[in-house]
Amino acid sequence: MPGDPQPAPDLEQAIRDNAAQPAKASVDGQTVEQHPLKDQIEADRYLASKQAARTPRNALRLTRLVPPGAEGG
Repeated sequence: MPGDPQPAPDLEQAIRDNAAQPAKASVDGQTVEQHPLKDQIEADRYLASKQAARTPRNALRLTRLVPPGAEGG
């Protein structure tokens, strides 16, 4: 959803549930088909990358490396 600030709360569990169920079901002339698992995984990765992009301070970490034996002055 475009206005949703966060992805579905338990998307990983939803993907597991969808993977455990049949891809197609037909009852009384009505047919239901799930999105392919590959598409669900890609959607999860996309939502995770959007979430990571919202917090840019976590994108790049600066670290000061001091070799052993060197004086840090």
